[in-house]
Amino acid sequence: MTGVFALAVSFWAGTGGASAQQLAVRSEPEKAAAEPAVKPVRKPQAHYPYYVDFRARTAASYGHAFVWFGRTVDRKVEVAGLHPAGESTVPYILGHVLPVPSETGASYGDLDVQYLTANYRVYLNEADGRRVFAYIKKLQGNSPMWNAVTYNCTAFIGDIAKYMGLKTPYTHLLYPEEWVNNLKKINGERKSVQLAPEREQ
Repeated sequence: MTGVFALAVSFWAGTGGASAQQLAVRSEPEKAAAEPAVKPVRKPQAHYPYYVDFRARTAASYGHAFVWFGRTVDRKVEVAGLHPAGESTVPYILGHVLPVPSETGASYGDLDVQYLTANYRVYLNEADGRRVFAYIKKLQGNSPMWNAVTYNCTAFIGDIAKYMGLKTPYTHLLYPEEWVNNLKKINGERKSVQLAPEREQ
């Protein structure tokens, strides 16, 4: 246990004491002029107006995984993700040894597209969308503890994926970018899902 804590402290020192949510700027290679700046995106069918977007971004440490969720007709998006509470690096370091209090909303950089490293968007019909959004809100309201090994950001969004009926990677102990890309791959890059009917109480 002491060795793990020492490793976490060593890692923190190596990042110059940067916050776990502070972003590391990644330089992007210049694109050829002939390459279009934005690739055309197919619009979803009208009867799938809700979406959940599983996302990964850069960070000073391993990266961070979270979800955007909302309606296709709205510009506003909501964000859900699990990360240590506060701006201090202390909870992040301690979270490699024991569970620490968390926050489940947006963290710094979650809305900045330039830091995005992977994403997988899945569409839902209105009824299913309302159910999934309610589940996400409930998950956020439970305020689970964060721990780098037992329950981290990928485990959190993994619970959302499972509720939606998606297959999930074999472990949550993957880098966020790798986890999201694996989620997309093992689900055959499917664009929409339909939830199983709710059981009568």
